[in-house]
Amino acid sequence: MAAPVAGLRVRRVVGDKGADDGADGASQPGKDGQQQGHPMPECAGLQPGTFWLTRIVLLRSIAFIYFMAFSVAFHQNRQLLGKEGLLPSHLYLRKVQQYVGGKVGIEAFSYAPTLLWFLDWSDMDIHLNNIALLGMGLSVFVLVTGCANMIIMFILWILYHSLVNIGQIWYSFGWESQLLETGFLGIFLCPLLTLRSVPRQTLPSKIVIWSFRWLIFRIMLGAGLIKIRGDRCWKHLTCMNYHYETQPVPNPIAYYMHGCPWWFHSFEVLVNHFVELIVPFFLLMGRRMCAIHGILQILFQVLLIVSGNLSFLNWLTIVPSIACFDDSNLAFLFSSRQGKVKDQVSMIQAKEAMGHKPPTHYGAYVRKVLNISFGVLIAYLSLPVVVNLLSSKQMMNTSFNPLRIVNTYGAFGSITKERTEVIVQGTMNEDPNDPSAMWEEYEFKCKPGDLKRRPCIITPYHYRLDWLMWFAAFQTYEQNEWLIHLAGRLLTNDSLAMSLIQHNPFESRGPPRWVRGEHYRYKFSRPGGSHAAEGKWWIRKRIGVYFPPVNVEGLKRYFKERDWPIRDNQ
Repeated sequence: MAAPVAGLRVRRVVGDKGADDGADGASQPGKDGQQQGHPMPECAGLQPGTFWLTRIVLLRSIAFIYFMAFSVAFHQNRQLLGKEGLLPSHLYLRKVQQYVGGKVGIEAFSYAPTLLWFLDWSDMDIHLNNIALLGMGLSVFVLVTGCANMIIMFILWILYHSLVNIGQIWYSFGWESQLLETGFLGIFLCPLLTLRSVPRQTLPSKIVIWSFRWLIFRIMLGAGLIKIRGDRCWKHLTCMNYHYETQPVPNPIAYYMHGCPWWFHSFEVLVNHFVELIVPFFLLMGRRMCAIHGILQILFQVLLIVSGNLSFLNWLTIVPSIACFDDSNLAFLFSSRQGKVKDQVSMIQAKEAMGHKPPTHYGAYVRKVLNISFGVLIAYLSLPVVVNLLSSKQMMNTSFNPLRIVNTYGAFGSITKERTEVIVQGTMNEDPNDPSAMWEEYEFKCKPGDLKRRPCIITPYHYRLDWLMWFAAFQTYEQNEWLIHLAGRLLTNDSLAMSLIQHNPFESRGPPRWVRGEHYRYKFSRPGGSHAAEGKWWIRKRIGVYFPPVNVEGLKRYFKERDWPIRDNQ
């Protein structure tokens, strides 16, 4: 009989029956009526080197992000991408179809991989809702149970792909590709069919675990390199002097962080460089340093979550960092009650310590081939990504394959030094050029507008329109035609568009006659200063006209050329 390993105490047991479900099998009597079996080690604590619990935490984390992403889609896709959305997806698919020769085939699908090619576009709103609802349902199942199979994870991946690839500018953010890559890795964490938290016959593949580590390595190093190669303020340690005020959607914490002294902001930049340029290499320095890497990266992402509304980006970036921990690191997250997953993993480790391994089935060899093939695929698709990382002309948030399996990442390579906002206004006055005309402002869900409105806290949720308004503010309205489409919808008090707006000043009086966009420069008020004493979070100064006054009659031709529906002002 093999000697028990250190750290394990011995109990009498049990045959191998019931090993798959983690329960103690019944002892079998021998010919003389005595119980037969071997002493079974009972874990005082889980041993390092296995990833059963890691898999559960990874799957639940991926499911949480999927749930948030599909929730955003369910609440906003009709308004943004639906039949009467600001950028209708059926018009986009029609343009792609024309571009590839008018046929829906391999070329069209490779250009925009989406299930919507095979559905009736006249019911686009229903399809968008159904995709989001199915994604929400499956992700809740994985989140609650902690178990999934390859089929469920593949369906989630395909569903989100179907939205991203018709999402146009609304889904142009780097975290969309990051979620698709993370979700793709999650497929290979799971058994093919089995739905169990601890599927005994499907060990978590170390190839997949290292693929998650490779992902967080690329995310962080890419973000660090794009900063060093980008805006000079990262080298001069001054970028954080501006970041909190000029980030897309600040929160209340950002207001106070912005007021910190210059030396503190310089220290923040140094910490950023350390975490993004040095810490990723901890992954290669053994188990303990790998765990330290995971801790530092998670803490760093938590700080970013606290100080901004960057959608689910930072929450998503935490996910691959979980792969830095093995079962012994994550055991504290699980109940020690008998029969629970922690106990099941303890039994598996104990039996392996005694040399009791389950018989190898044909499926195990197939799985090994699958895992190796998966590793080869990731390595091959990583080649252009590595070349990009090493290039002085590094691109960020770029995909080199239509399925977005391995991508480049990066954030805030350049920092905006001044914050500008597009303020959308409407008037009931017949003459928009009348100096006495009273223009009233629309308030969006989260973006700055009213000077006295407290900055919002929405992370990990995401208001896509508010984010695009931030980009539009340092571009022109000609580059953002959807903004004129929005103005046309506001002119008719369109209920679909109004669901994207926090406050409509014309809700009870009928639609405005004219809508315009004004350009303002915004700054945080100084905490404790005179503006703050008046209850103002912001101060602003007018720059000029962003887009001129428009009315329904003047927009009819513009809308007709783009095949956008428009209703008469009532």
